[in-house]
Amino acid sequence: MTRTDYPTAPPTAPGGPEDAEHRLRAWLRQALTTDLPGRVEAATRTNDGPLPLARRREIGREVLDTAVAAHSEAELLAGRALVDSATEQRVVDQVLDEVFGLGGLQPLLADPSVETIAVNRYDRVFVQYSDGRRAQVAPVAASNEELTDLIRTLAARASSEERRFDRGSPALNLQLPGGERLFAVLGLTAGGVTACTIRRHGYLTATLAQLRRRGTLDVGLERFLRAVVRARKNVLNTGGTGAGKTTLLRAMAAEMDPMERIVTVEDAFELGLGLDPELHADVTALQAREPNVEGEGAIDQAELVRWGLRMSPDRVIVGEIRGAELIPAFNAMSQGNDGSMATLHASSSKIAFTRLASYAAQSRERLPLEATALLIASAVHFVVHLDRATDRTTRVIASIREVVGAEDGSVISNEVYRPGPDGRAVPVAGALRADTLDDLVAAGFDPDLLSRPEGWWTP
Repeated sequence: MTRTDYPTAPPTAPGGPEDAEHRLRAWLRQALTTDLPGRVEAATRTNDGPLPLARRREIGREVLDTAVAAHSEAELLAGRALVDSATEQRVVDQVLDEVFGLGGLQPLLADPSVETIAVNRYDRVFVQYSDGRRAQVAPVAASNEELTDLIRTLAARASSEERRFDRGSPALNLQLPGGERLFAVLGLTAGGVTACTIRRHGYLTATLAQLRRRGTLDVGLERFLRAVVRARKNVLNTGGTGAGKTTLLRAMAAEMDPMERIVTVEDAFELGLGLDPELHADVTALQAREPNVEGEGAIDQAELVRWGLRMSPDRVIVGEIRGAELIPAFNAMSQGNDGSMATLHASSSKIAFTRLASYAAQSRERLPLEATALLIASAVHFVVHLDRATDRTTRVIASIREVVGAEDGSVISNEVYRPGPDGRAVPVAGALRADTLDDLVAAGFDPDLLSRPEGWWTP
């Protein structure tokens, strides 16, 4: 960069510390725009394949190191004071994050103890940590416009298909590069500001054994769920927001044969079952599509489930049932795709049936209660409910229901594991149907584990 490229200072507050920081930031941004593409292209020619993100960021830092030195020289020649070293390093990191990271969100996402980020507006940001603590943190942007631009950039870069975020499409739902789930709204809040929430999945891959070590389930439940999967029972995981439904689904899917063909259907990519080909070699992941600017081209989860059934799946997994996809998904479960799974927001394993009935009533098929109950009873074998233990920090399996039939518009179920005194599920002796138990025993389950009502245990 030559001195003639040096960005001039704004007319207000000449020479002030804020003005000095502004000049440094503008200089560094210009340096990356001018020098980075050529440097990356040159490095790519000598590399076997595309450069990884870490290497591109490293080249970006090299560019900025040179630019900082040139900026300091230009400032001194102009008779202006330099910013202090701490401010200089902060600006360098922020500029790098704008290009290679997630802007002001990057420091929060880099902290593994941060579980949820709630941006009520650019300067009112709250986080929840994995131990349950909540705190207000520093702003993630300098203005509402900057936050909106950041989210638009993430939509263009993070999604497999660019998603709009404007007045015509004011809601955005996508998966960030690190697997986090972002939901943002534009112009719909009090004051019309942009707001977003980011939920992190602590474990993009999981096994039942890992969840046992984390306290989500005990040895008996681990072996029970392993047998449920291997016996090809259809399972619905329920719980509140952040209860661990998706993580449990991943862990249960890890018990499937690696060569089974799996089709996943999601509103926004989140499951990531294809991340580890040793666990799942044959996965087709489908994601819903929003309409274009002309209002055309939308494809919802219900349609994707129907299409997925034409792909010869052994199992169909719906990331989250939220509406019309219920009927095609349950039809798939009851028509030969045994061992399929889905998740559902519900406050208890029993309330799940009411939620399903309400979705069925709102679907285009408009199923009455009697038909809905029969469909659920023919499709779902088990409902596994997650909640927090009485310590309010540990996510645990709290209840498991076996669906046994339907009568007078109601789903009949037996609670085979129910919450104990600490909120953790304990077996209910004799609650499991004999033919179901036979299936689980054939899949490797030890029935003696159901006669341990004293609570969770380890061998």
